[in-house]
Amino acid sequence: MTTKERRPAVEGWFTAEGGEVRLLGTRCASCGTPYFPRNGLACRNPRCTGPKDGSELEPYVFSERGRIWSYTDSRYRPPPPYVSPDPFVPYTVAAVELEAERMVVLGRVAPGHTVDDLSVGMEVELTEGTLYEDDEAVYTIWMWRPVRDR
Repeated sequence: MTTKERRPAVEGWFTAEGGEVRLLGTRCASCGTPYFPRNGLACRNPRCTGPKDGSELEPYVFSERGRIWSYTDSRYRPPPPYVSPDPFVPYTVAAVELEAERMVVLGRVAPGHTVDDLSVGMEVELTEGTLYEDDEAVYTIWMWRPVRDR
C-alpha cells in the first residue's frame, strides 16, 4: 500500500510541520497589524505611520488558539471553485478570534463536532484535516477543534 502525498489545498496559507498547525500571513513591521491571508501590497491600517510601499510587511505566523466568536453548520455543497467530497457531507464552520492577534478567522471544525458541541467563547485550537483526495494526493486544510479534545 502506497501512502499518498499530503498537500495543502491552498499553498502558503498554513503549515503543519511537525504536527503543529499554524496559519501563515504577514504583519506590518511598523505598527504590528496582522494580515491573513498574506497581504503583499502595503499596510492598510490608517493609523500606521510606516512607509506605504509594502516594504514594512514581514512574514508572520499566527497563534494556534482562539475562542469561538460565532459558528454554524453548512448543509449545502459550496459552489466551485471549492472542492468537496462526493457525496457531500454537511460540516460545521466556526469564526474564531485568535488569542494573540484579536482578529477573527473562519475555518471548518474538525469532523465529529456539530453545532451542538460548540458554544460562543469556547477555546479551540488549530488542527489539520482533509478537504478531499484524488489519485495523486490528500489535500489538507486547517480546522478548529475544541481544546478539551487533546
